[in-house]
Amino acid sequence: MNLSSIDWLIIILFFVGTLAIGLWASKKAGKSSKEFFLSGRSMPWWLIGVSMVATTFSADTPNLVTNLVRQHGVAGNWAWWAFLLTGMATVFIYAKLWRRSGITTDLEFYELR
Repeated sequence: MNLSSIDWLIIILFFVGTLAIGLWASKKAGKSSKEFFLSGRSMPWWLIGVSMVATTFSADTPNLVTNLVRQHGVAGNWAWWAFLLTGMATVFIYAKLWRRSGITTDLEFYELR
């Protein structure tokens, strides 16, 4: 595969942009643990919920879906789609409650329970 000049330019701009965002965020995040872990509590609850759901779709999700389809055929996808309900509950119910509780870590949440 041969990359043209525009391809290299896009790749370089991507890495420069990523580095710039990282440097900017590192200056702000270094002020306190709340800044580092919670973005200073400045993010809205719905964005936190979407972030929580997005972290569940990691590298192992394609493996799960592939295994479900291998074991149950295409109908196995329905089991995976059921995760949509729990994901929506995370975004619209749990993230709002988590935010309102004012906690930082999972352990603090367990202590409240």
